[in-house]
Order: sequence, then structure tokens, then C-alpha cells
Amino acid sequence: MRYKVSGNEVMPDAEIMQSTAAKFGYPDTLIAETPSWLVLLRPQQVTLGAVVLLCREPVEAFGAVSAGALAGLNPLIGHLEKVLSDFTGYEKINYLMLMMVDPAVHFHVVPRYEASRTHGGLTFTDAGWPGPPALDRAVKLDDETRQALTRELRERWDACVKSPSLSGT
Repeated sequence: MRYKVSGNEVMPDAEIMQSTAAKFGYPDTLIAETPSWLVLLRPQQVTLGAVVLLCREPVEAFGAVSAGALAGLNPLIGHLEKVLSDFTGYEKINYLMLMMVDPAVHFHVVPRYEASRTHGGLTFTDAGWPGPPALDRAVKLDDETRQALTRELRERWDACVKSPSLSGT
């Protein structure tokens, strides 16, 4: 995996970003990517459609993310919210930037809803509703379910993003 740092200089992604991506199942959980960000299915589904939005830059503080990567968040989040809204019918969406265990800059994106959702024969309950997400009460997906959910969200993403609007992010 490589990314453009500035001008024509190309450097490998930082080891810390790679280890964080691997922890969240990359490349198997990849839903979408831009030059600056990865959208990964969260293997432990706090709620149906929970994802990780991971910065590809070698930074450990949000303030250190480049202006270009930050500018790329706007269209990326717009597409992500459209895909997740259509998929889960969420009532709220939470972006958690905890970075205590995995220091690479990343958000846990958690669709929130009062009533349970069912998908692939599993029931997903927002155990923390209406308070903070209950991160310790996630549904751990088996390999087959994880692959199917990743594939479905990737297909929904591809259908949503028909234009090159994310090409520079």
C-alpha cells in the first residue's frame, strides 16, 4: 500500500497505520479507499454497519493530518453517511476518535438506532441507545458473515459513488 505525501514523493504507509488496518481485518474488510483514507468494516459490529475510517498518513494526532486529507473527509463522509443511512436507516451517527489502543488516526463510525436491526439472520441491537455506544456489547461476526457484509457495503458504496468526486481525497 502506498500514498502520495507531497508533490511527486511517494512513501510507504507508516507501520502504525498498517498494524491498525490489519487489526480491523484489512484488506478483507475494505469497503472503500481514497489516497488518504480507508473505510473498513468493523469486525465487531457495535451496531449494524459500524465501520472504521482510517487515515493513511503516518500520523498519531488528528491535528497532524494534512490539509488535503482533511479536505477529503467532506465528500468521503457524505458518501459514507448515504450508504449507511440507506443500509441501516440509522437515526443518529456517532464518530468516535479514541486512539487509546490503536494510535493511528482513525474514527469508529457507529450508526445509532432505537429499534434492533436484522441482517443475515443476526439481530443487531444498539445496547447503548440513547446514551454512548456500548462498545463492549458488539456482535462478533464469523468469517462468512463478515465477508458477506463487507461485500454488500462495498457494492452499495460503488453504486453510490459513480462520479470521480473522491479521486483527489
